[in-house]
Amino acid sequence: MRTVFLGIAAIPFIYYGLAIFSCLRFFRTTRRESDAEEPFLPPISNLKPVRGLDPGAYENFASFCRQDYPNYEILFCVGDESDPAMPVLDRLKHDFPDIEIRIVVGSGREATNDKVAKLARLVEEAAYEHLVISDSDVRVDPTYLRRLIAPLASAKVGAATCFYVPTDETTWVQRLQDIGMLSDFYPGILVAWQLEGVKFALGPSISTTRSYLREFGGYASIENKPADDLLIGRLIAEQGREVVLLPYAISTVPDYQSLRELFLKRLRWITVMRHMRPWGHLGLVFTLGLPWALLAVVLQPSSAVAAGYLGGYLLARSVLTLLVGQAGLKQSGVWAKLLYIPLWDAMATGIWLASFARRTIRWRGHDYAIVNGELIPSGSTD
Repeated sequence: MRTVFLGIAAIPFIYYGLAIFSCLRFFRTTRRESDAEEPFLPPISNLKPVRGLDPGAYENFASFCRQDYPNYEILFCVGDESDPAMPVLDRLKHDFPDIEIRIVVGSGREATNDKVAKLARLVEEAAYEHLVISDSDVRVDPTYLRRLIAPLASAKVGAATCFYVPTDETTWVQRLQDIGMLSDFYPGILVAWQLEGVKFALGPSISTTRSYLREFGGYASIENKPADDLLIGRLIAEQGREVVLLPYAISTVPDYQSLRELFLKRLRWITVMRHMRPWGHLGLVFTLGLPWALLAVVLQPSSAVAAGYLGGYLLARSVLTLLVGQAGLKQSGVWAKLLYIPLWDAMATGIWLASFARRTIRWRGHDYAIVNGELIPSGSTD
């Protein structure tokens, strides 16, 4: 029985090997393909649903006004005129008079997912066929629009999405979150890319067209569902079109300060995934190398087992993190954060276990149950 458990405890190493291979292959092949692309510069409507003020809101929005792109508009949608973002958006229009900036007030819809309702309105208001959709906490470089729209030059491609990294890390909690993305979340995405292709999108930034959205009913068809980013990618892929994951990263401004806030944010996400992909969520148990390595040492307390399981775990996780963060996404200072990996993995294990007991998710001060794939309000606090 002990041998059986030691064998099971070694399964995460198979996953880590696949993840390392997937990372190497992704960044090598996709960067070469991206560099070979011809310029594709259709007019773009850049859609941004807004609710309240994110940290650094003005600089986030202003970065979209400094694009090296010939013809684009920026459309914002706020809930009402009293939204705290309104003065910032008015200032933006004043500071960038040469950029076509429009502000839409209200989604005009009754929907549980306010962000998706706003996007449904924005798609209706968009002047152009090609769309780039981004969150309000995103900050980009001047090449952003060129990069995100380029894959849509191919008629086979229905959407493109990209990675995201923090603009700045001022606390250890933010560094912990970043190491979690580089060592855990992104490797999982690249394994999915290797095994079945991209059938999802990452919420901070997506490019597509009005026609491709219309093929499955658009944002209006998912306005009461969670995980709109995952659904957009999945529904476009179901129409027989490719979703492209770019070897490129935008920046997001951290909106959490405490370990509790980070824990709850991650718990919300993984609870949604439990509902969206129950078998995949259950299978995460074999990607959690730290508890399995510790179990192996408890079952066979010897220096050889400790070196093989714990040492192998630390080595594999460090290599994976450096491949994604430093070699792939060109982040600096990844080496200095490697010691956060065991802490992140311990927290990720606790979050995964806690997700099985969750019946609701908490999002922007409101509690929701997920029933038959839809968000059902279950109470709120301000």
